[in-house]
Amino acid sequence: MPLFLLYYLVMINMDEKLGVFIVPTGIGASVGGYAGDASCWARKFTQKAKLIVNPNVVNAGCFSGINESMLYVEGYSLDEFFKGNLTLSLSSDNKIGVVFDCAIPEDVLNIHINTINAVKTVYGIDVIGYEMTENPVGVGFSLDKNGVSAGNVLNEKTLLDASKKLLKKGAQAIALVCLFEDPEDMNLDYANGIGTDPVGGIEAVLSHYISAELKVPCAHSPAFLDYSISSEIVNPKSSAEYITPTFLPCILIGLSMAPLINLSNGISVDNVDFLVMPYNSLGSVPVFEAVKRKIPVYAVKENKTALGITKDKISQQIIEVEDYETCFSLI
Repeated sequence: MPLFLLYYLVMINMDEKLGVFIVPTGIGASVGGYAGDASCWARKFTQKAKLIVNPNVVNAGCFSGINESMLYVEGYSLDEFFKGNLTLSLSSDNKIGVVFDCAIPEDVLNIHINTINAVKTVYGIDVIGYEMTENPVGVGFSLDKNGVSAGNVLNEKTLLDASKKLLKKGAQAIALVCLFEDPEDMNLDYANGIGTDPVGGIEAVLSHYISAELKVPCAHSPAFLDYSISSEIVNPKSSAEYITPTFLPCILIGLSMAPLINLSNGISVDNVDFLVMPYNSLGSVPVFEAVKRKIPVYAVKENKTALGITKDKISQQIIEVEDYETCFSLI
């Protein structure tokens, strides 16, 4: 029996719900805007439903908040899923290929290769190999006046070329690792659990690009020249980022169990029972499509962002709740 049909039978027999839990990256979310700090809530929600999550919800450097009841789906594919343009097929033990920016120095690259081997040894994750880009990717990032993370990529096609080589070798999912400058001076309060992750916005652009072009699961991990571990005591929401020299483990763990992308014959938007969003980040494709399709949308007031887009600007159908605990009780 095909896996997707078995999934439907299990959901019908157990009356299991399917939810979507999103915290957009790079918008200063007070919950989920740091290092996996929305994971605990996402894990709790899986007590009641299978849960589609975007990587930002569970990624936490050398940690990951994902569990087997979550479907790890990046933003472009989430948008297309909600539009009804693609479906998701449950998968596990995906074969992962890693693309490294050729601008990464040898010592930093070696740290990441050791990380790959450690993740393979401990978790049994199938990383089939890596490719270096032919040219430097040239990633830049910034924060706008509203505190929203943005950026630019000088040579995105070199990522695409390397990714295609990995797909030809059998990869089913792509992990990207690009060289980033140290963003510390852009948001000095980030360590205190305040403001926006400066690199989040451009990371989303990178993974969106590969997912859009190749229709495969994709996630990005930044590489920094300084891979030392800080001894500074920081806010718990930020702490996972300050005790790891590389952010690669969480995306490898997530991609290993990410659903595969199909045009049909899989889990579709018609199977979604609810969508959970931060209170004022409602101007997105998943929200618009959920409202159009009469899927309940919960806007959680305890989770505010830099965007300021509330239900008043979108639809009165959206259900505002005070906190994630209240939301959990309603689903």
